[in-house]
Amino acid sequence: MIIPKAVFFDMDGVLYDSMPYHELTWQKSFAAHNIAFSAEEAYINEGRTGAETINLVYRRTFKRDATPDEISAIYGYKTRLMAQFKPAPVMPMMKEFIDTLRQHGIKIYIVTGSKQPTLIDKLSRDFGVDASHIVSGSDVKKGKPNPEPYLTALGRSRCNKDECAVVENAPLGVRSAKAAGLYTVAVNTGKLDDKYLTDENCDVIFSNTADMCSTWLNAIKKGF
Repeated sequence: MIIPKAVFFDMDGVLYDSMPYHELTWQKSFAAHNIAFSAEEAYINEGRTGAETINLVYRRTFKRDATPDEISAIYGYKTRLMAQFKPAPVMPMMKEFIDTLRQHGIKIYIVTGSKQPTLIDKLSRDFGVDASHIVSGSDVKKGKPNPEPYLTALGRSRCNKDECAVVENAPLGVRSAKAAGLYTVAVNTGKLDDKYLTDENCDVIFSNTADMCSTWLNAIKKGF
């Protein structure tokens, strides 16, 4: 485990236990249009934009891209379903971990494909993250697995690549971070086999956030 100057965190499945919500709402949204979508697919495609996910499924099912109206209908329904859930709980030890990193002068950034209007307020309230330290889907032209989201965070941090680390739970997120040339910690909080993450060349993998936090904090404390 390295001692970085900045850490870039994914949001869903890393900071919040929100992926079960996404899994269910994707399945219900596609089912409403008589399209099959497995729980595993929700995790495999995590990190893609909504439109990219819908187009991927339409190409598989209908051999064509979805129309703008079809994308709007499916993603709009998913958004309405998500709004019915209570706020997702914070993942174990993540708040304490981020607080300790900050106490050691390590910069904190959030890199997410989400475009939720309440994103800034939520991350500020739960983790003390300023809007300038959030790279959302609205800040990039190409989302994960393209490296642009993490390269954007790198530019904002004003750190060198070898001074930064990424925490990701999704295969496409790991691919994005590694394509940006960054040390990448994978934490498998979903339903996929570890192979999906190790095949994307993550540098180290943990089965849960508590183990990751404990291991990394011990290394950082010894380093300082």
